[in-house]
Amino acid sequence: MKYIFLLLLINVNQASHFGLPIKSKDIALTEIGNFGVERKARPGIPAHLHSGIDIRPPNNNYLTQEYIYPIAKGVVISKRTDGPFAQLIIEHELEGEILWTVYEHIAAIEVDLFEPVKKGTTIARFFLANELDNIGWQFNHFHFEILRKRPIELKPSHKNPERLFSSYSLSCHSPEDLIEHFYDPVVFLADKVLF
Repeated sequence: MKYIFLLLLINVNQASHFGLPIKSKDIALTEIGNFGVERKARPGIPAHLHSGIDIRPPNNNYLTQEYIYPIAKGVVISKRTDGPFAQLIIEHELEGEILWTVYEHIAAIEVDLFEPVKKGTTIARFFLANELDNIGWQFNHFHFEILRKRPIELKPSHKNPERLFSSYSLSCHSPEDLIEHFYDPVVFLADKVLF
């Protein structure tokens, strides 16, 4: 398991507009959870480069509820609630910049579509062991992205009436595609999050 020690990379200052998506300052990634890792094709999913990071829960025991937070103030613009693929997309406008964050493979979503959120607002949690036993342990993390470009607009479906946007996750086939659409979350957070 790879650990990213953001504390060593981050400046010290209490006035940051940005925070981390979990309470811990040590972000543990899954074995293939790094930004830009090549993902092989599998049924229904084309080969692509990983467009975010896959974050493990801080306690890593899957018995205690571990919560997920937005990295900055913003508005929920899309909400998907179908089990292991549950997802929130939040639009942020800070320091004259607009960007979007994606939180996927999440449980117990606590915010509504178009709800304003801020750093520290509980938006969801990691799946627990009993839930992973039912849906599969491949969802033992949450997937986190930071988009440079506005997400893809979708027509709501009967199954997901609040899913209004989608990410470019599966359409990044080259490093140029990846950088055109996404920030590397580790680099972004190391630059923006000030403790």
